[in-house]
Amino acid sequence: MSDINEGQTIDRSTRESSSRSSVERRQPWSPPNILDAPPPPDGYKHRWIRESILNEPDVKNMTNRIREGFELVRAEEYPDWNGTPVIEEGKHAGIIGQGGLLLARIPIETVREREAYYNQRTQEQMDAVDNDLFKEEHPSMPIHKPERRTKVTFGGQKPANLEE
Repeated sequence: MSDINEGQTIDRSTRESSSRSSVERRQPWSPPNILDAPPPPDGYKHRWIRESILNEPDVKNMTNRIREGFELVRAEEYPDWNGTPVIEEGKHAGIIGQGGLLLARIPIETVREREAYYNQRTQEQMDAVDNDLFKEEHPSMPIHKPERRTKVTFGGQKPANLEE
């Protein structure tokens, strides 16, 4: 003998799914970040680049960034991204921007090449400093490989008193 009448359906959902709320958990409050940016497309990175300082255009910086491979990001490329500040008028109308900064994208390969270039320049400068240091070396006081590590400690044990 069945308790189910013809035409009735059985609810086969689990108790867990019906008893727990499916609402996302509330995120804790945090101060708003005025430089939030939409996620970049695959193979790109987004960066904020300076367009002006104190309402004075920074043409040199913009020119250098464009030559490095940056391209400005238009707001229409991200219609679902809410709250995006957009430049309304002027030369950069339609570009995502905030307070003298414009959002730009650059290919990841270019970023890696740029990092490798500046790492090499840094290493060459460090080698030049070492060479200058070794030129001043005196045979009675040899300079061994320069140590470029620092160690910061707080507190710790006091040295033993030698007078005891």
